[in-house]
Amino acid sequence: MYNHHFGFVELPFSIVPNSRFLYLSQRHKEAIHHLQAGLGDGGGFAMLTGEVGTGKTTVSKAMIKALDASPQIGSILNPTFSSLELLQAICDEFNLAYDEQASIKQLTDHIKHFLLESYRSGKQTLVIIDEAQHLSAEVLEQLRLLTNLETEQRKLLKVLLIGQPELQQKLQMPQLRQLAQRITGRYHLLPLDSSETAKYIQFRLQLAGGNSELFSAKSLKLIAEATQGIPRLVNLVCDAALKRAYQLGELAPSLQSVSAACQEVMSFQPSFSQHLNQARPTSRKLSYVLSTVLGLAAAGASWWYLPSYLAAPIQAQLAQSYPEQPKVVERKEVFPAELASLLRQPNTLAESMSELYYVWGYRASVVDQMCESTERSKFDCSVQQGSLEQLLERNLPVVLSLDFAGEPRFAVLYRATEERVQLLIDSERVEFDRRWLSDIWHGEYHFIWQRLWQQTLKPGMSGSSVTHLDSALSKLLELPVSTNATYGDDLKHKVSLFQRWQGLNVDGIAGENTLRRLELLAQSDNAPHLTVLEGI
Repeated sequence: MYNHHFGFVELPFSIVPNSRFLYLSQRHKEAIHHLQAGLGDGGGFAMLTGEVGTGKTTVSKAMIKALDASPQIGSILNPTFSSLELLQAICDEFNLAYDEQASIKQLTDHIKHFLLESYRSGKQTLVIIDEAQHLSAEVLEQLRLLTNLETEQRKLLKVLLIGQPELQQKLQMPQLRQLAQRITGRYHLLPLDSSETAKYIQFRLQLAGGNSELFSAKSLKLIAEATQGIPRLVNLVCDAALKRAYQLGELAPSLQSVSAACQEVMSFQPSFSQHLNQARPTSRKLSYVLSTVLGLAAAGASWWYLPSYLAAPIQAQLAQSYPEQPKVVERKEVFPAELASLLRQPNTLAESMSELYYVWGYRASVVDQMCESTERSKFDCSVQQGSLEQLLERNLPVVLSLDFAGEPRFAVLYRATEERVQLLIDSERVEFDRRWLSDIWHGEYHFIWQRLWQQTLKPGMSGSSVTHLDSALSKLLELPVSTNATYGDDLKHKVSLFQRWQGLNVDGIAGENTLRRLELLAQSDNAPHLTVLEGI
């Protein structure tokens, strides 16, 4: 409708998943990397989770295109069926004939025969299951049993599970612990931040043949705030804004058209209604901010020479008196206003721990939120003291214990470089110069890491835990992976080398201390990272 008016050769904001329109933000690149690693040689399961509309299906399509070898793929889009129906669906996807009265065992044997024949022909087989949070525990277990067929080097069937965050919670069920341990690559896709949202919009405009600067900076910011960076909602708002601008004869969508599009689209998203009201610019808010600026100016020129924002009592009083004031009075010498605004609101360790788990793609239990661990916990949690340099070296997000104007606060350290840091506070993301962090953080942090092994491993043992141990040690020590799935002399030697390297008791047995140390060093494949290749 508006393509010719704005010079597009195709619709720039279609909600149909199209990997060609995939904007590769750093988190999208990480997602593809983790999925590729999880589906590489030796891996059987990979999992991609995220909220509705964050682009999971599009990422999976881009990942498949980037695979080294083109696998034969079966896609299951609506998995609300039984174990028998799952097997029938897999047969249908690969055009395998079967008797309608065939039992689960007969269908399983049929699929295994197909996988063996495919392997002999040099073909990899991948099953992608979208909306996997709807799978029952019984069906998920049936999937695990299918992946039991393997050679000494690789699984004959690889499975990619795509779902909403509930999928992570489902995999914490005791009866699915074996499946959870077999997921060798996982990633939780978060929404785009404000900067990424702007780049995402400009990328799609340019790819569709239009002007990448069609939306003004204020419009881009408004769209990011209203949609909270969820790509599907961004597409809907931009499409609505372009339609409205076309109907009004505008050469580019005005801020009024964009605001109306935000209202039109987001009014049907109940969870966003309050946020939209906050994002919408109003003259009342502007006049309030201006009056605040005048009041602050009247405080006198001596204000400029006060120490930092946190250390000055008069600043603390102003922060309480004018809870809405900040961005207009922001100066280089003053503590970042957006951060101060977020820190004024009290929060708890439990809330921030829950956000930290969410970054990993998990929903935290009450025990998790209190930084406690049980035998069945998927993560270990620890409280430590350290520096930002140490956290950068460990490269895992953590919860920082902050001190804001004498009051305790907590925030997730989500991204960090040598110059900038990014925090998550009450689900809001704020980025600022790292020098300000020393004013509110004095070294204490809580961090979590995923448990990879649940028990001591000794010579003579075998199974997936032993195979995983050998794989992790081989990667760290840069040694070849063993072809034997049993804990033999070769693996004992690797364990002993690792223990000597880490200054542990050398006995060749992978006990609790050895495994915990190895877990911390082996998180890179499945963990979110503080640092990224191209900065924050």
